[in-house]
Amino acid sequence: MTALHCVPAENRDGICLVDSIENARFELYTPEPATPVEASASAFCFPVDFAVELHTASLRLPKLAGAIVRMQDGRTVTQSMNRNGLSLDADGYDIEVTTAPMKLFVAVDAAVSIRYDERSTVFEFGEPTQVYVGARSFHERPAGTIATPDDPEETMRAISLLGSALKTTTPERSFPTLRGHPPLVERGESFEAPAHLERPETGVTLVLPPERSTVYASAPLAYYLGATVVPGSEARLDAAGRSFPLAPDGDVEGELGRTLRQVFFLDCLTRTEGYYPVDLHERHTVESAFDVTFDSLYELPLDERLAAYLSIPFAELEPHLPAWNLTTDVRPTAENVEMLPFVANDLSLVRCPDRLSLTPPDPEPKAVTDFFRRSEPAPAGEPAAGGSATATETAETFVRGASETNEPEEIVHPRPAETVEHAWVGEGFPLGASKATAASYRRRLERDVSDRTSIDITVVCNDEQMREEGVVAELYGLRDLLQFEIDIQYDLTCEELAEVLSRPTNFLHYIGHVDHRGMQCADGFLDAQELDAVAVESFLLNACSSYRQGEALVDAGSYGGVVTLSDVANSTATKLGQTLARLLNCGFTLRSALVIAQREVFTGNRYIVLGDGGLSLCQNETGVPSVLTLQKKEDERFEIGVDYYPAGSSDLGSIVKPLIESVDRYYLAASKVGEFEVKSTELQEFLGMERVPVKMDDTLQWSDEMDVRD
Repeated sequence: MTALHCVPAENRDGICLVDSIENARFELYTPEPATPVEASASAFCFPVDFAVELHTASLRLPKLAGAIVRMQDGRTVTQSMNRNGLSLDADGYDIEVTTAPMKLFVAVDAAVSIRYDERSTVFEFGEPTQVYVGARSFHERPAGTIATPDDPEETMRAISLLGSALKTTTPERSFPTLRGHPPLVERGESFEAPAHLERPETGVTLVLPPERSTVYASAPLAYYLGATVVPGSEARLDAAGRSFPLAPDGDVEGELGRTLRQVFFLDCLTRTEGYYPVDLHERHTVESAFDVTFDSLYELPLDERLAAYLSIPFAELEPHLPAWNLTTDVRPTAENVEMLPFVANDLSLVRCPDRLSLTPPDPEPKAVTDFFRRSEPAPAGEPAAGGSATATETAETFVRGASETNEPEEIVHPRPAETVEHAWVGEGFPLGASKATAASYRRRLERDVSDRTSIDITVVCNDEQMREEGVVAELYGLRDLLQFEIDIQYDLTCEELAEVLSRPTNFLHYIGHVDHRGMQCADGFLDAQELDAVAVESFLLNACSSYRQGEALVDAGSYGGVVTLSDVANSTATKLGQTLARLLNCGFTLRSALVIAQREVFTGNRYIVLGDGGLSLCQNETGVPSVLTLQKKEDERFEIGVDYYPAGSSDLGSIVKPLIESVDRYYLAASKVGEFEVKSTELQEFLGMERVPVKMDDTLQWSDEMDVRD
């Protein structure tokens, strides 16, 4: 059964495409009632999972959407991503909508005009005609599972097959939808791999010392290059008859990551010579600094193109590289081999610390004087409200409290990462990073298609003094194109909370108290560690020291969630809970939403993500979640910067074009884009296009609550 299906649009004539797995919906309106009929995918030049045919003179998309128009043999005719629109004579066209929450195509044999209203895009065909609408889900499942013994050389064989998931070896594989999810890896007595998993013939070989840490760190690069990984005494990359050292300074892991960043970035520039000939800002900056001919590079086979890329010194290219999204520290243990397909799919930079670091971090600032979300007074020796504690003391407090019912975990302080997000895989209690598990990643892949066509939010408030945070229910579901079902409940008993946890829901926002006995209820405590299974997909346990309870929810079936490491002040928890709710509603992942919220909330570093931190509650309205930065200038003008956060289908390699009149180029959707200077009237129009977080005067605000014309 495909994840995609079609239902009538709500309150309008038209259709709604629904992706049940990705919790995504997209409506297309017609000027009069139109009956869709399921159609063949052969009407489109690119693959689709689901298609319908309908008779209409126009289609209205309820958002400002970019479009790439191609002939039906795939040749690009033009693109539209400005307010001027375009008009084309009658012919056979395949139109790709670039800002939908699924891969969306419209095929038609007619004249086509594309025009933009204030907040919508209209495709007009002159007169009623047969129109085909096709969609492909961004959801990907691995094509099989590889079993490997614990020997590093056998693991090399498994990593050599990760590239079997690539849908192309051209530079277009830098688009997230053309990479495919790598096959899963598990431990086994002997090496076994499905016969249909075949590494593409790329002519690229990674030669590495047969050490587990080095082999693990190579997984993302080997996957992206479709490389063969083989043992050797000196780390190097072989391509097109040339060898490139991977340890000139002894840092093999670092060089693997630098190579991935360099190759991926240059692929993003080279692909503009192919099916997506966009005017890309980063290409102009590189062409002005280096003697490169991207049209020639595009025509080369992968190994020769790779050799040409690596002839550019990384140190000279580095200033032009966008920020990378994720670093994952993977403890090089035998069981963590199962995490390699997921870090490869994320294109994460991988480091493999061989021991737990106990280096204390910088001290935390003083806590505010406020009551904490603790169900009992603080035990002797623990910091009380208004006191101060370093992050290490915070962790030690947690470990002592947890040890009343569990074996304490060793405190881990991973080396700081230079990427936007940071994850830890392995034993230990991580400070400053989310804790990821292969089980939670697999769980999301294995999610069945459900009949639900809405996003279900459950808010539980089990403390009367915290009812102010119950207003978060009003912050979820502030979206025009998504359907939310929000249920808020107060003062649940243990039995009632257990029943809530057993019901399928996309997100649980728990507000209350937690200690070593569990989550406080009206008649006692519910310990999630005693539950065999839960159906809550993701969660925020906004309570003191909720780490153990969140860990138990992930172990029992949840994909991931946000928890606290220690006591949190009520005002802090309320503000963070409300901020996180709005960010999740805008399509940010758990990890990136928490990164942003932590910058705004005092002692926000007491929160971390457990499980699958790349999980999104819903898709962003315009494709890539972003935070705007505004600075007021003279003469009623503002300077705009846009920080993009890759998420889901809009992962690394996506492109964006801010709908600002002065912006005439696309940008890679990574790190900061801008600055752009605009008048206050144009800025107000820009803020009205989408509900987004805005950083101005060192505070986080929201675009739908701002009027910069005042």
